[in-house]
Amino acid sequence: MTYETVLYDVSDGVATVTLNRPERLNAWNSRLGAELGDAMAEADGDDDVRVVVVTGAGRAFCAGADLSGGEFGGGPAPSLRECWPYQVRKPVIAAINGHAVGVGITYPLLCDVRIAAEDAKIQFAFVRRGAIPELASHAILPRVVGFSVAAELLLSGRMFSGAEALALGLVSRALPSAEVLPAAMALAADIATNTAPVSVAVSKRLLWDAMDKSVAETLRAESSLFGRVTALDDAKEGIAAFVERRAPTWTGRPTIDSPT
Repeated sequence: MTYETVLYDVSDGVATVTLNRPERLNAWNSRLGAELGDAMAEADGDDDVRVVVVTGAGRAFCAGADLSGGEFGGGPAPSLRECWPYQVRKPVIAAINGHAVGVGITYPLLCDVRIAAEDAKIQFAFVRRGAIPELASHAILPRVVGFSVAAELLLSGRMFSGAEALALGLVSRALPSAEVLPAAMALAADIATNTAPVSVAVSKRLLWDAMDKSVAETLRAESSLFGRVTALDDAKEGIAAFVERRAPTWTGRPTIDSPT
């Protein structure tokens, strides 16, 4: 795929989506948002893509909305497909290689896994710009870090480091910046090779659906789907590969085989 503000590359089952406005520290504008949505839709519909890694070109992940025009990342945007990371039927890993401010951190909240540079400057800066946090961060952040921590971060808009983000539970790892993307790619390669694609798609959907469901509702959903997933050929292959001590050969396709 060819975009103006995003790079899209697929290799060995991993789609790498790179925010590509390094001269603006990958500041978000309408075109970038539209192209990211289209890239996510492309990855979602391609069964050869098993995992998506999102990162930034240069020294920042995303410095927030582009305010150069006196507004919050406005301007013309192409009419493209819209898809958010939580809607993609594959794991989406945010490799936060540098500063992540405003939408630069709320967008990764929509991803499944976040790995950050330990010295990255991270900030839910909205209330310091006369705006409010968006992209469902009021719902997601409290579930990730707890209500009190979420309230502190969203209502103060204070800046904190990638290392503190790890301590708060916002990211799963904080590493030297040069190690962030390689770590994300290593995790992606492990998932792409060793996990059944339909199983992962169903498990991801259950995780996100459970955000606003009770334990009992989630238990019922799991019980309904368990038998349908284990009846697929990949369940037989997963057991056979384990018993025979070999790498599995998966044939399931989330776009047509997923029971959800």
